[in-house]
Amino acid sequence: MQSRATPLVIGIAGGSGSGKTTLAEIILNRVGRERIAYLPHDAYYKDLSHLDVAERMSVNFDHPDSLETDLLVEHIKALKSKQTIDMPVYDFKTHTRSNSTITISPQQVIMVEGILIFADRMLREVMDVKVFVDTDPDIRFIRRLERDIQERGRTMETVINQYLTTVRPMHLEFVEQSKRYADVIVPEGGLNAVAMEMVVARLQSLLEK
Repeated sequence: MQSRATPLVIGIAGGSGSGKTTLAEIILNRVGRERIAYLPHDAYYKDLSHLDVAERMSVNFDHPDSLETDLLVEHIKALKSKQTIDMPVYDFKTHTRSNSTITISPQQVIMVEGILIFADRMLREVMDVKVFVDTDPDIRFIRRLERDIQERGRTMETVINQYLTTVRPMHLEFVEQSKRYADVIVPEGGLNAVAMEMVVARLQSLLEK
C-alpha cells in the first residue's frame, strides 16, 4: 500500500468516560500502531508545579483554558510536515508535567483524542475526520469514578465533588455543544461493533487513496 502524501488527521472526542480511549485502542490495533501517531489531549494539560497542592486541586481541568492546546496544534502541524515531536508527559496524581517527554515520529495517521478537541477551532481545522463518542451520562460517571479511584488515587468524595462542580457543567457548556462539529457520532463507543467496523473501514479506505 502506498503512503499518503499528507498524513490523515482523525479526532476522537466525547465526554469523560464515554469510551474514547477504547475506540482509539481499537483503531490502533486494527489500522496498525506502526502507522499511527497517537496524541491524547490529556498529555497537554498545563504544568501546575508553581501552585501548592490545594491550589492545584481547585483548578477546573474540564475547561479549555487548562490545556496547552496551542502546543498540540503546533505538534500536529509538525507531524503533518513529517517532523518528529516530543509529546509532554502529564502526572495526574500531582497535576504536574514530567521532565521527560515521549518522542513521536511522523506516521500515515495522526490520531488526536480528548474531551475538548472539537471545542477548539484551530484543532478542528487541522482534522480530516472527526468522530464523537456519545454515551449516557450515568455510564460515563461510573466509568470516571472507577478510573479516578483505581488509576489516579482519588477518593469517591473528591471524584463526586469534581463531577458536580466542574465535569458536568463543562460537559454541557463545551463538550456536548461541540458534538455538532462531528462527521460521525458513535453511540456507546467501543461497545458498538457495527460503528467500529464502519469507522475502521472508512479510515482504511482513506489511507488507500
